[in-house]
Order: sequence, then C-alpha cells, then structure tokens
Amino acid sequence: MTATRHDDGEHSRAAALFDLDGTLVDTNYLHVTSWWQALRQHGHDVPMARIHGAIGMGADRLLDEVLGPDRDKRQDESVAAAHGVLYATWHEVLRPFDGAADLLRAVAARGWTVVLASSAGAADVSAVRRRLDADDVIAAATSGADVDVTKPAPDLVERALGAVHAEPASAVFVGDTVWDVEAAGRAGVPCVGLLTGGVSQGELEAAGAVAVYDDVGSLLRHIDASPLSRPPS
Repeated sequence: MTATRHDDGEHSRAAALFDLDGTLVDTNYLHVTSWWQALRQHGHDVPMARIHGAIGMGADRLLDEVLGPDRDKRQDESVAAAHGVLYATWHEVLRPFDGAADLLRAVAARGWTVVLASSAGAADVSAVRRRLDADDVIAAATSGADVDVTKPAPDLVERALGAVHAEPASAVFVGDTVWDVEAAGRAGVPCVGLLTGGVSQGELEAAGAVAVYDDVGSLLRHIDASPLSRPPS
C-alpha cells in the first residue's frame, strides 16, 4: 500500500473515495421518489426534476435547495424522517451497478485505500454496504451523520480523508453529481464523474470533473488509463 510517513509517526495513505448513491448503487431515483412522497406528506408539492437536481446533498442541504432557505424549518426533521422510512422499504432490494464491487477490489489491488464518502444517513450507508458485499476492501465509511454540513461543502470529503490519514494530493473521489465534484474540489481532491446518477457529462465537467465515464463498468475497463491507475508515489 502506498504511504508516506508524517513527523508524528502517522502514515498518509493514497485514498480512493467513493460516493454511494448513483455511483456504486442504482438508487438516485428511489431517493427522488422517497423525498417526493415525504414532502407531499408535509404539504409540499415539489416537482421530481427539482428533487433530482438536489440528490447528492444530505437532508440538511437538500431541503434548502428544494424549499428555499427562508422556509419554516420546524418540519425539517419530520420530513427527513419520513424520507428515511420511505427509502428504508427499498433496503433489501437495492441494486449495485454491475462491476461495483469488482471496481473497489481492482482499486484496492492497485494500492489505494478504499473509503466510502456518502451524504446519506448512517442506516442507508449500512444497507448499501450489505448489498455491495465488498467490506473486505473498504477501509472506512462516512455518512451525513458524521458532519454538520453535507455536500457540496467539503466537510464530508475531509472527514473521509481523515479517517484513513490521507492527504488531498494523494486522493481521488468518484461520484455522480455536481455536488460530489464541488465537494471534492473544495477539499482539494480531483473528482472522477460517472453518468449513472442522471447528471450529464457536460454538467459534471463544468463542475470540475477531471474525467467522466459511463458507469463503474466503464471505469473498471479503462482503470489503467484513468486517474485511479496507480496511487501517486
């Protein structure tokens, strides 16, 4: 495993950070539907297209995005809880994208430390990990519960780096939304974009993605010509 030694004795690892929803598992539109229903239950009729544009954010930022920051926020906790209940009905049938676990193992085999960095709730992250079945190569995982502010703020990316003592210059992030790209960029980490979350190549590149692939399978097939070919020495 590639690592450099700090003066305090800690080793800095090369980290490959992965978003979950829309990146490794086909869940973005399940989240859209669950948020749409939760909002309707609380009297908010929000078009699904607007909700989809906010997927990738945690609940804190998503509600700001779809309802506006000046709303009455007393319902926020109840809306988020309703989303959690609705989305949990899908936990046992979540579908990883073809090649997702193979990609994580291929990345680990090349010397990267694999970290999951998702804005989703802790229960949702646990459910996805069960479906991925790749814990043998996952060194750490973070969720929206680990930070005060989620993507596109850099906090979650920085928390994921800290979990494995990695520096931004020795890391790559893989995500599917502009919020992933922006969060990674603010943390000083280059981001590889995937099209499986329903965001276009142009949008991902405009946000700053250093490379864009159709899906995890495409990234796996081209891994040795990608930013994940080998960790920096």
